[in-house]
Amino acid sequence: MRLKALGEWFDQRLQLGTPIREAVTHHVPRSSASWWYVFGSAALTLFIIQVVTGILLALTYVPSAAQAWNSLQILNHDLTLGWFLRGVHGWGSNFMVVVVLIHMAQVFLFGAYKYPRELTWIMGVFLLICTLGMAFTGQVLRFDQDAYWGLGIGAAIMGRVPLVGGALVNLLLGGPIIAGDTLSRFFALHVFVIPALLIGFVCLHVLMVLKLGVNEWPMPGRVVRRETYLKEYEELVHKDGVPFVPAAIWKDMLASAGVLFAVMACAAFFGPFGPTGTPDPTIIQTNPRPDLPFQWLFAVLSLLPPGAETTIILVGPVILLVALFLLPFYSGEGEKSWRRRPLPVLTVLLVGVALVVLTRLAVRSPWSPVMDAWGGDPVPSQYLKGRSALELQGALVLQDKQCRNCHALGGLGGKRGPALDSVAVRLTPDQLIHQVIQGGGNMPAYGKNLRPAQVTALVAFLETLHPPGQRPAQDASQAGLPAPDLGSPATR
Repeated sequence: MRLKALGEWFDQRLQLGTPIREAVTHHVPRSSASWWYVFGSAALTLFIIQVVTGILLALTYVPSAAQAWNSLQILNHDLTLGWFLRGVHGWGSNFMVVVVLIHMAQVFLFGAYKYPRELTWIMGVFLLICTLGMAFTGQVLRFDQDAYWGLGIGAAIMGRVPLVGGALVNLLLGGPIIAGDTLSRFFALHVFVIPALLIGFVCLHVLMVLKLGVNEWPMPGRVVRRETYLKEYEELVHKDGVPFVPAAIWKDMLASAGVLFAVMACAAFFGPFGPTGTPDPTIIQTNPRPDLPFQWLFAVLSLLPPGAETTIILVGPVILLVALFLLPFYSGEGEKSWRRRPLPVLTVLLVGVALVVLTRLAVRSPWSPVMDAWGGDPVPSQYLKGRSALELQGALVLQDKQCRNCHALGGLGGKRGPALDSVAVRLTPDQLIHQVIQGGGNMPAYGKNLRPAQVTALVAFLETLHPPGQRPAQDASQAGLPAPDLGSPATR
């Protein structure tokens, strides 16, 4: 009696009893109380798991470049069941991505995006984007070697956007290089911004499901027409509807329990993800791998022809998102049954097979198609003739630090960064020093890995790299000083 009185006291003030009763007892078509309709509830359960485990992890995790890696080591080895908590959070993220994708595929096959559920589908697309965003930012927060280079690849992709690429990189990283500000920014995105968006989209998604009803089983010949669909749906629910509680909820609860058990089993058996070695920008010969949701993309980027890489990276996602958002508007009526819609069935099959195959290929794909140079090759002799002792020392630094894994010299070397043959024409000495010490774009910072004398020698050698007869870049403030000798590079 006291508990009932307490409940009535709260209900009189909050007025939530009636809306909650209407929500849990709303009727759905009997055919919709099916195992095919449990993926939405399973995704919601996984999101709740992520929120709870994320809060617990945040009590120990330190979002700083100096302490992030160490705090994960503490969770893995010092705190009781800390490793299991990290495992549940990591595997829960992977399961959530997979379940959301399956749910969207089921909605696509069942025609549940058609009138009047267009906005419900659009909210689902936003939820998928946010889910992928949570997975990516979570991997970055490990701040290990995989996370560092994965973020570098992401920054390199974003830097290719015309006109605003540099600004987007600065926005993503919190500056021109991957540093402490980067980790703070991703922590804010992972803990505050993206979860807030997810909560908002989930609430809107559930509200629209309650208001518009659960999509009926797609029967062949049951065609969607804007003029008659709402009336036909109301008649179906009135004639053959069942209350969501208890007729349908038990299947959702069993599916959610099964997913929760699978996540905990994976966490217990496989353990948490990483962290791998501490992030080190000087270790170029590394072999990072992204988490499961992005391995297919990793394989695509690795296997693309270099000439088509930028175009596909920039154009492909835009086309895909536009197609997803416009789908309910150019296909909002007509047949729902997959038995009479072979194109959606073929699309789901092709996408599913492609994701599985590419994910499998990612296990052995090269992490960058243009990162195949060996930086230990000696500097070509034509760049060493007539050099001073300081410049020769700089050439040795260039070789020892394996800079030619990313940069070509004399036509030999990597293509991830620009060729160095004419770098002195593009950058002034001060700009060269800044680039070496602080990095920029997809180039890591080497300020902590090179002594000042090494930086001076390296820049001195880079200043010699310009075509014969072409003046090196010069600071405008130094324009009045005598011009350097423009003889052959060997005379410098």
